[in-house]
Amino acid sequence: MTGTTEGPGFDRRMLEALICPQTQATLSYDADKQELVSTAAGLAYPIRNGIPVLLVDEARALQE
Repeated sequence: MTGTTEGPGFDRRMLEALICPQTQATLSYDADKQELVSTAAGLAYPIRNGIPVLLVDEARALQE
């Protein structure tokens, strides 16, 4: 693959298709923490083995 894959297999092009399951807002990618962040919901969804886990129960609350 070309330079679009970051971390352990997460393809940043997926961000165009993924939305927050709680708010339907767009997500941003935090490469350091391997998370997809929804500022609208105040949640960070984990990426495990290159696969985003977009379950509210699995998300981490963002701290202000």
